[in-house]
Amino acid sequence: MDQTLPKLLKRIAEEHPDVASQYSKNEKEEFVPTLYKDYYQTALDFGAGLLSIGAQRGDHIGLICDNRKEWPISDMGLLAIGAIDVPRGCDATEHDLAYILSFAECKTVIAENSAQIKKILNLKQQLPLVTALIIIDEPDDEVKQLCADNKIALHCYSKLIENGKTWRENNKGAVEAELEKGSWDDVATIIFTSGTTGEPKGVVLTHGNFLTQLDELPERIDIRTGERALCVLPIWHAFQRLCEYVVLIKGAAICYSKPIGSILLADFIKLNPQIMPGVPRVFEAIYDGVLRTMRKTGGITLILFNFFVKAAILFARIDRILFKKSARFRKSPTWLFWILLIIPYILLWPLKLLGTKLVFKKIHAKLGNAFRGGVSGGGAMPPAVDEFFWAIGVEIVEGYGLTETAPVISVRPFDRPIFGTVGKPIRGVEARIVDDNGNILPPGKKGSLLVRGQTVMKGYYKKPDLTAKVIDKDGWFDTGDIAMFTIDGEITLKGRKKDTIVLRGGENIEPLPIEMRIAESQYVSQAVVIGQDSSGQDQRYLAALIVPSKEELLAFAEENSIEYSSYKELLSNAEVIKKFDTEIKNLVNAKSGFKLFERINRFTLLEKQFEVGVELSAKQEIMRHKIQKFYAKEIHALFE
Repeated sequence: MDQTLPKLLKRIAEEHPDVASQYSKNEKEEFVPTLYKDYYQTALDFGAGLLSIGAQRGDHIGLICDNRKEWPISDMGLLAIGAIDVPRGCDATEHDLAYILSFAECKTVIAENSAQIKKILNLKQQLPLVTALIIIDEPDDEVKQLCADNKIALHCYSKLIENGKTWRENNKGAVEAELEKGSWDDVATIIFTSGTTGEPKGVVLTHGNFLTQLDELPERIDIRTGERALCVLPIWHAFQRLCEYVVLIKGAAICYSKPIGSILLADFIKLNPQIMPGVPRVFEAIYDGVLRTMRKTGGITLILFNFFVKAAILFARIDRILFKKSARFRKSPTWLFWILLIIPYILLWPLKLLGTKLVFKKIHAKLGNAFRGGVSGGGAMPPAVDEFFWAIGVEIVEGYGLTETAPVISVRPFDRPIFGTVGKPIRGVEARIVDDNGNILPPGKKGSLLVRGQTVMKGYYKKPDLTAKVIDKDGWFDTGDIAMFTIDGEITLKGRKKDTIVLRGGENIEPLPIEMRIAESQYVSQAVVIGQDSSGQDQRYLAALIVPSKEELLAFAEENSIEYSSYKELLSNAEVIKKFDTEIKNLVNAKSGFKLFERINRFTLLEKQFEVGVELSAKQEIMRHKIQKFYAKEIHALFE
């Protein structure tokens, strides 16, 4: 196996020099390919450029940039000379950058544009070690003057690459020699977590942490040489980076798009990709878009759509039972299921085929004619969304991992996914479920998920005390997740330990399944279940903050002739409140598998949609500590 990521790139560039490594948009919004041979050579030129300005092996180099072709080139270039990247997106606040760049002791920072350079210059007093800035876009005059005034060297990306070419000509083989020095255990990156519980923690990951996963993931995620992966995740995030490496090892191409419905669907048509990695919110958005379009169409089209979807879901459920494609926690008499279900299975088969011909193929067409499947990670996939795509024949496999595990622990394979699970641990990763006393639990028993293997981080940067809390002396890493094994060895996730709500009566509740169930309503965009007041005091019942789907709510108001002068006024309308109360009660009840204490007693409707960087993390996961802070007044009112 290749010993470092640049060595992997070198091998693939030699094997597939004229194959596209990525597609990125130019000024005319047209996708332009970068060939593997150009990717590799430009990365070496960039690495040489870094050497020419004094960068050295082991340096920590900040990389503040969003998805674009220059990101992987810059990253591979700095990794080739043995430097270490400290990445973040352009949505990083000055507070984030001040902490991350100073704590990681960065001397050089690569920034996407003038706005990012200005953020860093505003922090000059807090970043005394920073002496060189590299800007990818052309800098404006103000930035040039500010750098001069602060005595910081400013280098343009394109010029640095040109200088790197000259440096390579004058120092034949020097960059290649640095690349060859790299080894499996060298640190590749320090990725700072979003700081959901206090200060961000710098996760130290090696080349080997990433490369270990490339032993098996290409078998589970089906992409081939010359094919395309459409990517919308933040490139600095561990999940997207690993996706890039899976694509790289197969000699395929990364295509950068945005998680905005109109842009994403247009890019699907332009690029005709085979796979798309994404967080659950991306697939939820596609699902919601399909349902919204059908509701707007109405009439016989909507009736047929609903009928065929229900028939396809029922067929898929029977199919999963008969062919053992669902999570199983105990052995069951398969022969009995065949006796009971073979007739319904045969009767539903033609309805499934007809639904595909009349309805589902139109959905497939929006994803191009080559789409093989999506890979969902970075959060839990809502069961309703998972089941919908499964039923209509669009493959979405769910994976699981953490930044601390670089990040993949498990993923369902394309060729035999098991519904309700995130697959078996990949090769090189051991997993166990333990109770509160550390005793190993058998399949079907819920407990803490621990993992061990070569994907587990070296530790948290300069925080040995925190590292010791999560990695024991035998190398077992506590994921912080609650899970259980199926009898076949797949992992089923049940929630995050830190998110567990404990009511005054002592009931332990995982909020995520309740939130996902509420969000199945067409009128709900997002839901956050609350069990503590704004001071952190445990309560007797559950409440919820609800972000309505504005478009659906306005349509409901129009259909029911509800008068209002503002959206805020509409949210307090008695008929609207009653509608949401009915929706929640119909979704979260004993019939749908929820206990009495898991039901929502009170709720409030929020006017503002949640935003990435405010209430949501880069993976579009809810940051509960920020919700508690931002909506303290609303939460207090729920428990008065």
